[in-house]
Formats: sequence, structure tokens, C-alpha cells
Amino acid sequence: MRLVSVNWFGAESDEFVVGGLDRQPLARIVASIRRGGFNSVRLPWSNELVARNPVVDVERLAANPRLQGRKALEVLDAVIDELGHAGLLVILDNHRGRGDWCCDEAHGDGLWHTPQYPETIWLEHWRAMAARYLHRPQVVAAELRNEIRGDPSQGLAPTWGDGNVRTDWRAAAERGGNAVLEVNPNLLIIVGGIDYQTHLSGVRTAPVRLAAPNRLVYAAHTYPWTHEPEELQDDAAFAAAAQKRWDFVRAPAQSYTAPVYLSEWGACVQADSLGKTCAPENAAYMAIFTRYARASQIDWAYWPLNGTQSAGYTRQRGAVETFGLLNTDWSDYVDSNVLRALQEAGATPKCDESDRR
Repeated sequence: MRLVSVNWFGAESDEFVVGGLDRQPLARIVASIRRGGFNSVRLPWSNELVARNPVVDVERLAANPRLQGRKALEVLDAVIDELGHAGLLVILDNHRGRGDWCCDEAHGDGLWHTPQYPETIWLEHWRAMAARYLHRPQVVAAELRNEIRGDPSQGLAPTWGDGNVRTDWRAAAERGGNAVLEVNPNLLIIVGGIDYQTHLSGVRTAPVRLAAPNRLVYAAHTYPWTHEPEELQDDAAFAAAAQKRWDFVRAPAQSYTAPVYLSEWGACVQADSLGKTCAPENAAYMAIFTRYARASQIDWAYWPLNGTQSAGYTRQRGAVETFGLLNTDWSDYVDSNVLRALQEAGATPKCDESDRR
């Protein structure tokens, strides 16, 4: 099947809970996801959430009194259960170590390990999450780490395939993926590229090898600023850039052939809290990406569902999430035209008689 997902952030922040539960009942938000035409949800989480598992602030759960007083993992359980009840699949995404917004280099967490959460803890937490959701069949995938990039706080930059135990993300992904599969061999293992997940160039000469076959999925991210201006004006130029950066991996019968999941893509779709509207390149990107996604039939996850911001650096809790699909009270989609564009991007063309022949 094809994953047509939305990202629902917040559990990776220092609030330790998905956004919107202060605005709307959980079931209503999940129903909105289903109504929007999505079949899956990517849920970011942090290592700090697992390590501390604090009781969630009651204000973050104002619209969900039955969840008040519960710890962060218990609330995450409830979110995943509600998504499963609605027939939606779940992709678990280890977004960062410390609970915070993501991503830059100034605030650390660029690699899969930090001094506070070394690789041993990262592996331990992935085993724990795989075990926790072992018997929830709606949890189908584990994205091992979000947006691998440089970490100046450790004086390190990521590499791919060079064998350096502190920087080689390909080797670490194999260790992490195999650790997850030891606990739950049915999960898909999603491995993003380096440099903020903007490309998969290392896969061509050094593909990831997991102990179990048919479990590997690669992931890339794409936003307006990751493309040259001409790529946002011409479908062929956009497709050529996509082919060079990630789509080559889907070519059949290659040593590296595997599915690709664009686990984050998005654009500004609503004015900010001060009324500043979106720059024109956002609409251009939205239009060209949706055409590319429909034509290529690639799997994707829009960033984000959230109508408001969670806490974090450069963020203001409760402010408008300008990329968000929902309005600020989380009651409905903010722009029906944007929603239709996403539904078009996620549509699967129907075959005709000539296709069958």
C-alpha cells in the first residue's frame, strides 16, 4: 500500500504530548485526520520522553479530562490506540534526544547520539518502544532518527559508510534497525539520509543492510528552501532534482533498490499570529510537489497537522503554526483548497482497460 501521512508533532517537545489536546477531544482530532483522506500518521517522540516519562501538564490536556493525570507514554498510548480505532497506521519517529523543537545545529541533537543520550540509550529506547507497541498492529514502522546533521557541540559531522563509529549513520542505522527487528520483526525500518535528510546519495554505493529482508525503507525531506527557484517553476526540473536526490533509490533491480518515504514535506499555508501572509514560493512549491507526488506515486507525510505551535526554541506555544493544516482551535482544516491539493497528491490513478492489457 501507499503511505499518505500527516505529521502530528508535540510529543518530541518539552511538553511531551501531541499538540491540540488542549483544544479538542482526541477522538475529534483523529476523526479530522481520517476525514482529510490520510491513511497514516507520523508521530515524533524524544528520548527524554522515554527516559523521564513525566506526568503531562494538565493544561496540555484541557480538552481531554480522561487523560489528565497520566504520564507521557500513557497519553501516547491513548493517541496510538485512537488512531488504530480509526483505521489509521502509525509511524514512530525518534525526532531528537532532548525534548525541544527541531532542527538546527546550534541546539545540538544533530546525530543519533548525544552526551546525555548516547547510542546505548538510543538503542535501549528503540527496543522499549518496539516492545511497548508490539501488539498494536497499527504501529507499522520505526523511523530511526530525524534529520541527521552536524553537531558542533560534539565537534562532529555525519558520514555515510566510512565505518567511523561516532559519525557513520549508515552503520548506526543498521545497528538500530536490527535492534528494533529483534523485538518486532514485522516493523518497517525507515532510514533517512544525512544533511537534514535532504538526499540519499550515499545509498548508491553503500546501501543499508538489515538482518531481515523486505523491511528497509529510506526517507527524505523536502521543503521550499531545499530547492532552487527554477525547480519550483518547472515540473521537469523538480522531477530531475527529485530523481538525483532520492527517487533513484526506487529504480528496480539495483543493489540499493528500496521504497522511499518523504516523511516530511510542507509549505506555509496560513498567516502567522501577526497576520503576515505566506511568501509566493510556498504556493508554487505546494502546486509542483502535489503534481510530482501524484505522478510518481511516492509515499509521503505532510508536515504538519498542527494548527498551533508547541513549546521550543524559536517557538511560541499556542501561536499559529503557519505550515499547519488545522485552524488554531483544531476544529477544522484551515484551507479547503490546500486539503484538496493534498488529497490529489495522495490519490492513486485508476487503471483503464489499456493499462490492464
